[in-house]
Amino acid sequence: MWLEEQIQSGILPSGADQFNSLQDKLEQAFRELLLPNPFYFASVKESAEDKGTVHYLMDLATQSGMDARYVAVEDIGEVDGQMVDLENNPIEGLFKLYPWEFMVQEEFARVLYTSRTKILEPGWKMLLSNKGILPLLWQRYPNHPNLLPAYFEDEAKAPLNSGWVRKPLFSREGANIQLVDREGQHLAADGPYGEGRFIRQEFSPLPKFYDAGGGRETYALVGSWMVGDCAAGIGIREDSTLITKNSSRFVPHIILD
Repeated sequence: MWLEEQIQSGILPSGADQFNSLQDKLEQAFRELLLPNPFYFASVKESAEDKGTVHYLMDLATQSGMDARYVAVEDIGEVDGQMVDLENNPIEGLFKLYPWEFMVQEEFARVLYTSRTKILEPGWKMLLSNKGILPLLWQRYPNHPNLLPAYFEDEAKAPLNSGWVRKPLFSREGANIQLVDREGQHLAADGPYGEGRFIRQEFSPLPKFYDAGGGRETYALVGSWMVGDCAAGIGIREDSTLITKNSSRFVPHIILD
């Protein structure tokens, strides 16, 4: 919508484009995946942001012909080993905006072994969200051009002479990140993930830009969206520091020939 408005107002040329097919690919996925119907979408009650995201996905699923229903994570129950909603209807399919690593440590986790519920995203995604995969990949593929040196903090490791970043195994949006840059300057962010194991990864600085309009320096990070096996677009986050936090700006982009 931002892109369309900028073109209509003459600020951007008519040929401007974005790498953003996220909505189209999500609608296609809901049409093509063999998902149970009705299909439930869940988030925690107190998070307006999470609920907004879930309702957006529900709208896409409804447009794709699905019977999309909302249930709060806290309201999911159990009957005879099966997940159910507040009316004890079986939940055969579920998208949950709630971390797997939280769920498997809770008492309710035992239901995961008995329930017939098909869950998106699947449980194996825990491997990708666990930063312990980074030192394991470095052990398996040392000096690979797409990897940075990484080690478990409580194990013997080679020195990281060009700076380092300390990360909890489970952390989001920059929480509990510490770093030392190439000049030896320290930077840290608070958060709720201070317990447990950490990794250290070689420091690799984000590109720095100058925002003339805001009169400030910013650091940009590009995140990619995947739907199924296909790239579906990019999102750009900007922060005033090298740690991209939950308070960072989400900025649009354009592609020009």
